[in-house]
Amino acid sequence: MLVADACSHSKSEEPATVSAPASSYRADVVVLWLNLQLKLVRTTAAGPVNTFGRPFGYSGIAGYEAVVPGIAGATSLGSQLNGLSGLPVADKTQAYNWALSANAALAAVNRGLFANTSAANKITIDSLEAANAAALQAGVGAEAQARSIDFGKQVAAAVLTWARTDGYDNAAPYTPPTGPGMWVPTAPAFAPAGFAYWGTNRPLVAGSGAGADPGPPLAYSAAPGSPFYAMAQEVYDLSQNLTADQRAIALFWNDAPNGRNFTPPGHWMSILTQVLVREQPALDKALKAYAKVGISMNDAAISCFKTKYTYTLLRPISYVRGELGHPGWLSLIKAPNFPDYSATHATLSAAAAAALTSLFGTNYAFTDQNYVQFGLGARSYTSFEQAGAEAGISRLYGGIHYRTSCEKGGGTRQKSGAEHRRQPDAALKYRPLG
Repeated sequence: MLVADACSHSKSEEPATVSAPASSYRADVVVLWLNLQLKLVRTTAAGPVNTFGRPFGYSGIAGYEAVVPGIAGATSLGSQLNGLSGLPVADKTQAYNWALSANAALAAVNRGLFANTSAANKITIDSLEAANAAALQAGVGAEAQARSIDFGKQVAAAVLTWARTDGYDNAAPYTPPTGPGMWVPTAPAFAPAGFAYWGTNRPLVAGSGAGADPGPPLAYSAAPGSPFYAMAQEVYDLSQNLTADQRAIALFWNDAPNGRNFTPPGHWMSILTQVLVREQPALDKALKAYAKVGISMNDAAISCFKTKYTYTLLRPISYVRGELGHPGWLSLIKAPNFPDYSATHATLSAAAAAALTSLFGTNYAFTDQNYVQFGLGARSYTSFEQAGAEAGISRLYGGIHYRTSCEKGGGTRQKSGAEHRRQPDAALKYRPLG
């Protein structure tokens, strides 16, 4: 059960009685913005702006807040999230079209989050906003249209103001510690340490990382026969004997088909989008899901990078080339430029799977077709947890993580459920869809 006392400090809002409830609208606008946001993530220059689920967290919150006055018994996240303030208050005596509000909020928040995207992408944002507005305003009076759109824009402005102060742009110099077992830049790029301060970012939910530290990694040793030596040997041995399915899993969850940077959070938001298309929930439920999955991954990434730069463990490629005596060895998947422990894919995937399970139920079978268009085929799962576990172990198959890094990354999130328990539950919980 998620923490409930966070909700007790917030006043529930009654839906505006002169407005149709948010549940009376289709979720098409949410799916359209999710699809565009996924495009923005993969076509905008990689960097802090579109990394580790951050845009999905803030966009989900903006979308949810734009319709929360129209959700019966719902509670604004304003007083529950970590430092969010300045949210507008809807006038309950006036009519709103909540789909128009959501459209305006999602357009504005994406404009702000992806300010560095291409001119073509900015035009696409404008075009989608206009097309959605044209489709949604039929039968809505001019004043109600303007009021709804303005409300959504005010929500987005408050969320963007909040987002600018979360520490995402901390570019202070960083010098990694040195010594046996410490991370060093890896082949082939030998890039310096990246995102060294991501673990100090302000989480969306205060205290969301409590209980998520997996503890120190296995004690480092270069001695043959030691547990650490055996752990690295497993990575090398697997790389020489991968089955066809293990290779397919590694490439599928690498989330970079044909060089396109989908990112692990992007993959999971694509899974959410596929589920929304399949289930066809109403607008309110779709935005609850958007917010919950986005919040989960954003805060999971922060706790993961805090762990990485607490222990700064070297990557398998460094050990295999050095201590195992294979100086030319390259992993199937290129190792990213930050420490090994614990695995980002495993951590984010466990967080996303937990959130999706809470929303759509245990043993929710689905087929992930995210990369069919790129020739990787579809993969089917009996549950979100199964998909999350496969995503985690994929990095062992790819040669960029030790097994314990994958298991600790995913296992800690599942066992502690920190990102899951501490989310505002009363606002974001609803019955699993049938």
